[in-house]
Amino acid sequence: MYWYFLFFLISGYCSVLYEVIWLRLAMAQYGVTTPLVSLVLSIFMLGLGLGSWGAGIAVRRWSTRISFPILRLYALTEFLIGIAALLVPFELLAGRHLLEKLEPRGLSGLDFYLLAGIWIALTLVPWCTCMGATFPFAMFSIEKTNPGESPRSFSYLYLANVLGAILGAGFPLLLIELIGFRRTLQVTSSLNFLLAATAFVLTLRPAAKSTDTISEQTVASAVPTASDIGKLPWLLFGTGMTSMAAEVIWVRIYTAWLGTVVYAFAAILAFYLGATYLGSIVYRRRIFNNLLQGNLLWATLGFTVLLPVLAGDPRLSLRTSMRLGIGVIPFSALLGFMTPLLVDRISGGDGERAGRAYAANILGCILGPLVAGFILLPSLGERASLSVLALPWFAIGLLMTKSAVSARSVAPIERWIGAAVAGAALAMFFSTTPFEEQFSTKWVRRDYVATVVAKGGARLEKRLLVNGIGMTGLRAVTKTMAHFPLAMLGREPNNILIICFGMGTTHRSALSWGISSTVVELVPSVPQVYGFFHEDGPRLLQSPRSHLVIDDGRRFLGRTSELYDVITIDPPPPVEAAGSSLLYSKEFYRLTKRHLRAGGVLQQWLPTAEPIVQASVAKALQQSFRDVRVFPSILGNGLHFLASMTPISSASAETLASRMPKAAAGDFVEWGPEPTPERQFENLISKEIPLGQVINQSPDVPAIDDDRPVNEYYYLRRSVWAPLTRFVRD
Repeated sequence: MYWYFLFFLISGYCSVLYEVIWLRLAMAQYGVTTPLVSLVLSIFMLGLGLGSWGAGIAVRRWSTRISFPILRLYALTEFLIGIAALLVPFELLAGRHLLEKLEPRGLSGLDFYLLAGIWIALTLVPWCTCMGATFPFAMFSIEKTNPGESPRSFSYLYLANVLGAILGAGFPLLLIELIGFRRTLQVTSSLNFLLAATAFVLTLRPAAKSTDTISEQTVASAVPTASDIGKLPWLLFGTGMTSMAAEVIWVRIYTAWLGTVVYAFAAILAFYLGATYLGSIVYRRRIFNNLLQGNLLWATLGFTVLLPVLAGDPRLSLRTSMRLGIGVIPFSALLGFMTPLLVDRISGGDGERAGRAYAANILGCILGPLVAGFILLPSLGERASLSVLALPWFAIGLLMTKSAVSARSVAPIERWIGAAVAGAALAMFFSTTPFEEQFSTKWVRRDYVATVVAKGGARLEKRLLVNGIGMTGLRAVTKTMAHFPLAMLGREPNNILIICFGMGTTHRSALSWGISSTVVELVPSVPQVYGFFHEDGPRLLQSPRSHLVIDDGRRFLGRTSELYDVITIDPPPPVEAAGSSLLYSKEFYRLTKRHLRAGGVLQQWLPTAEPIVQASVAKALQQSFRDVRVFPSILGNGLHFLASMTPISSASAETLASRMPKAAAGDFVEWGPEPTPERQFENLISKEIPLGQVINQSPDVPAIDDDRPVNEYYYLRRSVWAPLTRFVRD
């Protein structure tokens, strides 16, 4: 049995790693949008469910005709999973090229997502089916070789798988930082090949005669009753749906405290998986099993679903780890106890029944993110969405007359305790405060991407928060992102493309030139608060020269045929934000070049960043454009990169100011810091930094590309290499 534990420990690690990296590679090819993320995750879970269900049926049906050890089927699936790690990146890239050929002018809306979803399904489902098949294959093998362990074999494998997933939630981030996505996949695929080889070699050993036996009492308790068959799969479906829906809501709640970096999401996943592992240990060791198999368990589950509303209360002075612990650990630990308990109860060690049961759980996992992301959160918000998820579990705990797991009747004391738990949950809900309520003057908007808060009193003190993270303020820097490249163009501009709407200041400044301005924004609710920051904002959006597109900026460039005089980019803060490197990479710059007119200018804003990130962005621009110039912000925070395929204008400040229409000149100095456009431009061009000087800050760093997102993965260089360097230097 120790071999099986090792197999599922390593395969759990590999599976989580593949899920994370394949999702990121798909985002690079098809866009960083919520529908795309939901598609990839749902397709991944669909493959797992099909594999779990189909493999169990197939082996049971053909078991009498299989003349070789079933462990060889497990070895084959691990071999195919290793192949998948190497092929999927190329399949995703081929899919994007295919979509471009199908419609040269670009697909939009549902057409794009339909075709992209079909291709992603064709890419991922066969390989994910292999991942899902590993459970029933291993359980059938245990049934043949270790019958004494068979009745609870699923929970044994599940425990190992979760432990491996915990490792997969963190360690791969270090590998990605060191060697990039593709080489991390290559290294990990070798683990799958090793599992396949080891499992196959084990089947070559002479079969030892098993001394394990299963008592008649154990068999009787392992075989599910008709009542179980009717109830328990639905409970597994419900726990799967609740868990995945809750994870989506957790990201909304905890982003304000954790930030948007990849390590924040890894922290949520690690807490979730760690607590799941602890719950599984409690079940395997039969600790509190009699107590936890009663209907009180379900009311308690409903209570733990609501705990994040307490953990997210801004009035509580708690460490971030405490907030995560309160909101994630109790719920996840209960799931870790319940999932193997229910599957073991249904299957009794039978691989076919376990496959079907686990497939029911995975079906819930497929629907959970879709329901939470597209129905609950946009219409109800985080707190009410959690209440909707908790309500069915309170109903099960209070209304069912018999335990859903054991056959015994529910004692009256359990109902009273369950009612008290429900009352405590109700009191907790109404006594806590959501994150946005801490601001006195605010507008709040929600959609399937984010919760948006526009706050502040005096105009220049206003701020935009997306999921609790400050995006921008009303600052001259955002005006410069439009005025500077338009003035440096050297000819009268016709149009501009702005990627990232923010407060809408850059778009407003661009329109002051009297030209067509297209602005792309990922979060639908962000433009809805335009009027909070600029009174003329709603009117400007109605202008025939204003074109607002709700989309991923990179995907928009991939599907449009329009050419622009200026493209200006303001990636979301912080510099380390997850997915932000897709707006700094060489692949992205190749795409922008295709949409610049001859002599056109790209403006890339880079907020204040460590030297290695500045050098990496500078290298990516240098390797993509013929001329690149670098200017510090007029407020001293961050850099403006101007890039073009032709020499960029070296005009004086007076000449640049003379190119501006009157309305644009007035807009440029509206918030200072200088009183005239001439002095504002002089502030910029007098501080120009040679590109080589920026690169020489870290000459050995690779240019940012889709495979090496230098800005996003930073743990080792900050926590290990930098302290070590300081120690050696001192």
